[in-house]
Amino acid sequence: MYSTNNISEQLLRWFQKSKRPMPWRKTHDPYKIWLSETMLQQTQVKTVIPFYNKWVKKYPNFESVASADLDALLKMWEGLGYYNRCRNFHKAVKLIVHDFGSSLPIDVQEFKALPGVGDYTAAAVYSIVLSHPIPTIDGNVNRVMSRLLRIRHLTSCNKKRILSKLKIWIDKAQPGDFNQAMMELGSTVCLPKNPKCEICPLILSCVGFNSGKPESYPSPKPQKSVPWRNVLTGVIWNDDSFLILQRKGYSHLSHLWELPGGKTTEKNGHHSQLTELLKDKYQLTVSVKNKIGEIQHRYSHFGITLSGFNCKLLNGESPHGNQPFRWIKKNEINRFAFPKANHKLFAMMKEN
Repeated sequence: MYSTNNISEQLLRWFQKSKRPMPWRKTHDPYKIWLSETMLQQTQVKTVIPFYNKWVKKYPNFESVASADLDALLKMWEGLGYYNRCRNFHKAVKLIVHDFGSSLPIDVQEFKALPGVGDYTAAAVYSIVLSHPIPTIDGNVNRVMSRLLRIRHLTSCNKKRILSKLKIWIDKAQPGDFNQAMMELGSTVCLPKNPKCEICPLILSCVGFNSGKPESYPSPKPQKSVPWRNVLTGVIWNDDSFLILQRKGYSHLSHLWELPGGKTTEKNGHHSQLTELLKDKYQLTVSVKNKIGEIQHRYSHFGITLSGFNCKLLNGESPHGNQPFRWIKKNEINRFAFPKANHKLFAMMKEN
């Protein structure tokens, strides 16, 4: 049933006819392929395309990224999320320029050792750019292979089985297209729910389909409950400017700018709580005025209920602590990269 030639030929034939148009599929430039693979991590293609096009227009090569200021790159990345991807890409590209002469390392292991580069990214880049027959495995590929092989649980043993089978099946002449075809199949046909088996090029080789229950492979993971945090924040006004701080020294949303505030144990924060929080955390004395609004925002591992208030500075123009800060006007908001939750609050400020 599993003829290596048939699997590869059927998959590649389908891919040539059915692949979606994407700007990075028009090039073999290692910089652009690597950038696209970085942006596509945990993000849908339709979301990535405008960010990718805007990015390569301003930063067309390794050298332009290596010489760019991180704040400018984060502003360009703003709205795409998972900002560690941007920070790591910047670090890794600097190493590519300075240590490897703006070229990919000959040894894929050296590329894999760069910040933010793992097995998946290395396999994708080297198979597409340099035709290395290294399989890429992401959630889509695992799902396709689990159905083809009728694997219910993605244990370490079964993951090795999938990798072993892909090493046999991968087209040695077109490994990049094979890898992209597998991912495309999982993204557009072999869906988690209601898979489009009737148009799958590998239907005759799929044991999961023959079982009559393809959605059973692999077994869905139980959903974890997401912790929810309550946050108070203040738009602290000093004449016509308000205070923002940069998140340096944090692992989450590092180097982005934010409004001063912090977590609270109560869902509906009161004026007195915010006054005390700003005094204790930043040594700023404020008078809390009106409530701007309340927004909810979910990150990958937790969610927040953010309550924002207009505040008037009474004393202490320099907040206590090591975070860089600025006093900015409303029309300067777009010069800085903020978390999406802050942008939701800024939208409420414009409405008020």
